[in-house]
Order: sequence, then C-alpha cells, then structure tokens
Amino acid sequence: MDDQLLDAICVRLVSSLCTKGTYIVREGDPVAEMLFIIRGKLESSTTNGGRTGFFNSTTLKAGDFCGEELLGWALVPKPTASLPSSTRTVKALIEVEAFSLQAEDLKFVASQFRRLHSKKLQHTFRYYSHHWRTWGACFIQAAWRRYRRRKMAKDLSMRESFNSVRSEDSDGEDDPPPKKNISLRMMAGKVMAGNRKGLQAIKELPTLKKPDEPDFSVEPYE
Repeated sequence: MDDQLLDAICVRLVSSLCTKGTYIVREGDPVAEMLFIIRGKLESSTTNGGRTGFFNSTTLKAGDFCGEELLGWALVPKPTASLPSSTRTVKALIEVEAFSLQAEDLKFVASQFRRLHSKKLQHTFRYYSHHWRTWGACFIQAAWRRYRRRKMAKDLSMRESFNSVRSEDSDGEDDPPPKKNISLRMMAGKVMAGNRKGLQAIKELPTLKKPDEPDFSVEPYE
C-alpha cells in the first residue's frame, strides 16, 4: 500500500492494552475491531460453532492480528449494518499491547480507497486468516483420507484378481492350492474389515464449513 493509504489507516488506529486472561472476543460474538499485536501473546481457538469433538487453537504474537472477519465485511461494496460474528475465541495469554482499528473506521477507509479491493489482497487475506488456514488444513486431511481409501481399495482389487488367477491355474493340477492363497484371502479379509472400521470413523469426524468468500469487487464511480 502507498503512504496515503497507510496514513489513512494509521491515523485511525487506537492504542490498546489487554491484561493477562482478558477475552478479546468470544466465538459467536460480533466482531467490533481488528487488533494488530505489538507485544505479547494471544490464544485464538475455535470449536467450529460448538461442534462436539472439534477444537483448533493457535498462538498469535507480535506482527499477527485478529478480527479478520471484519475485513471481509468492510470490503463488501454495501456492507450490512450488523457486524459479522467471530469464528474464534481470542484470549490474552500474557499482557498484550496492540493497535485497534474499529469497524466503522475500517469501513470508511475501504469506501474511500478502491485499491483495497484487489485480487492480491484477496489472496493475502486468505493466507493470513486463521479461519481459512484451519479450513485448508481440514480440507487437505479429508483429501488425504479419500486418497488412502481409493488406494486401499485398488490394492485389494489387485490382490483378489491375482488370487483368482492362481486358483484357476491350480484347478487342473492334482496338488492342492498353495497355502499362500489361503493366507492372502485371510489377509485381504482383515484389511477389508479394518477399512470398513476406518470408513465409519472418518464419517463420524466433524467437518469444517468453508469460510464465506468475501466480495472484493469494485463498484464503478458515480
């Protein structure tokens, strides 16, 4: 950002001091400010709307920020009057010194400076947003599990096909089928049983909803 835009933001920043144990915002509460940390540590955690079995936590330190939900809200060409709800609970682990940017000030700057509405900012917003990072991690884990299931099913299919060929070859012989075939069938049965249990466990895992996509489009000047 150029100096003019930075000055417009900096002039609206307010110094803030949070003592240890202070809750900056709780999950589900309206987000009224963005907080840019200068010194100290914050714990940012989420239960994904109170879902049983889900918990994600990260530590914010100097150079980090919280309240990113407010950025998406302010960059919408015509933001709603109601403030966005927090997706995380933020608590001061030790004394925290920070700069605070209030919702109305951020909305004013966003309306005056169209350079904030850019694809580059959209990608930066996703990269630094803890909510997007958490969703991304869950999405990758789900994709990995699907890959493992497909790979296991393919391996079992190949083993069963190989076993069938061996059985057919041994039908015309006087010798009984090799014991290896029996062992292979038993092993395949165990793997399939374990796979079914794994599938059931995966179905029971909570899923994380994809964050709302901010609208960074620019309205034409009137």
